[in-house]
Amino acid sequence: MTVINLNAVGMTLGESLFRDLNLTISKSDRIGLVAANGRGKSTLLACLAGDLDQTAGEITWSRGLRVGLVRQILPPEALTVSLYDWVKTALPADQAEYETWRVDVVLDELQVPFDLQHRLLGQLSGGWQRTAMLAAAWIKEPDVLLLDEPTNHLDLSRIALLEAWLSEIRSDVSLVVTSHDRAFLDAVTNRTLFLRPEHSRVFPLPFSEARAVLRQEDAAAERQQANDMNKARQLRRQAAKLKNVGINSGSDLLLTKTKQLKERADKLEAAARPVHREQSAGDIRLANSGTHAKALVTLDDVEVKTPDGRLLYRTGKKYLVRGDRVVLLGTNGTGKTQLIKAVQRALAGQETTVKCAPSVVAAYSDQHLSQLDDEETPLGAVTGQFSIGDTRARAVLAGAGVTIQMQGTRIGALSGGQKARLAMLMLRLKQPNFYLLDEPTNHLDIEGQEALEAELINHGVSCLLVSHDRSFLRNVGNRFWWINNRKLEEIDSPEAYLSDEMRAG
Repeated sequence: MTVINLNAVGMTLGESLFRDLNLTISKSDRIGLVAANGRGKSTLLACLAGDLDQTAGEITWSRGLRVGLVRQILPPEALTVSLYDWVKTALPADQAEYETWRVDVVLDELQVPFDLQHRLLGQLSGGWQRTAMLAAAWIKEPDVLLLDEPTNHLDLSRIALLEAWLSEIRSDVSLVVTSHDRAFLDAVTNRTLFLRPEHSRVFPLPFSEARAVLRQEDAAAERQQANDMNKARQLRRQAAKLKNVGINSGSDLLLTKTKQLKERADKLEAAARPVHREQSAGDIRLANSGTHAKALVTLDDVEVKTPDGRLLYRTGKKYLVRGDRVVLLGTNGTGKTQLIKAVQRALAGQETTVKCAPSVVAAYSDQHLSQLDDEETPLGAVTGQFSIGDTRARAVLAGAGVTIQMQGTRIGALSGGQKARLAMLMLRLKQPNFYLLDEPTNHLDIEGQEALEAELINHGVSCLLVSHDRSFLRNVGNRFWWINNRKLEEIDSPEAYLSDEMRAG
């Protein structure tokens, strides 16, 4: 049964995001919505929710349909409200007064600890804020659930819980979800919509299978276009030869044949379907300046502690050498970030328990991109920190997806994806030979994640990193350190850890 139907829908916001989009959403559909940053995913979800009018085409909803939309960002007014009360405000007034048990049921389903339920949302992590928004949408008993980047800020156990919860909700509920987490999309979807400016494509497959088919079809379309254009060129060459012969011989028949060949060439060129070229949100490139030192970082049974001095674990004897891409594994709160910060302090000469080779030039990025000053402009940040001229600074910023118009605006006004690409650009300009990366895929779209993977692998980059993205850490890591039972253990593969975390969820 169709619940939402889109007919030739288009949206223009300054530029055309998509056009002529045809889509039928039926009961039980689990649709993954995929596109690069800034290409209209959130806009389309707002249209499906009825919160935003499309600029072309028609969207029809079945009578009485209830749609729940979970946005990426919590409204500012919610920060001073408790998690429990925020969910309760989603209930109709008559139910909010007499049926608060509904809040208890939803929060229990989503496994929100009781001690967090009555804390202000502004005091909670981004992951719990997203859980609150999900609970507020679900308590309205929607027929269609729209989720915009639901795994942002969630650790693996909470992602596992979300995957399990989505698999257990009513089978007649339709789901449309945007996510940059490839493994999550594969786990929770059965259809995939690749949103494009033109010729958006839908496949009855989860993400990875759908993208493999899409790539095959794009490659076939590119070969067909090349073949058609080659035929058109051959026809035009034949027409030119016949025209000369016809003029010299005075043959009207040959001149008529020339016209026919030109018309056939025109039709071939007009019918040749333009090949889709994905417009990049900005390049991600890394530098590897190299070093002759073999051991870049040495951990000699280092004690890793909380900021207030509580011991979390001991590292044992560990070395990080050239070409190592070490992934730190562990549940939230076990001390992954604390180890990265200890290495960062050692590189700055502020830590003596961690030994670093003198030739190490490090580049550090944390999960909140706090190394960027929101009040500064991208152009000011680049020219202020690096000895490059204004012209080159503008060129490298544009290459990273920060347009000329954005370069003079506050960094705080940039999107998450633009900030992430700016952060990666500034890491590269340091010309490092060692990277410390804490959740580097936060805010990056799938294209950006794969570009970062390729840069780390193809340049033989040495790094110590933390990531909750299963696809990313599997693809990038060549060594794995697991914080387990207050020890730092080296394991051959992340699969045992991932299995534990997903079961825990």
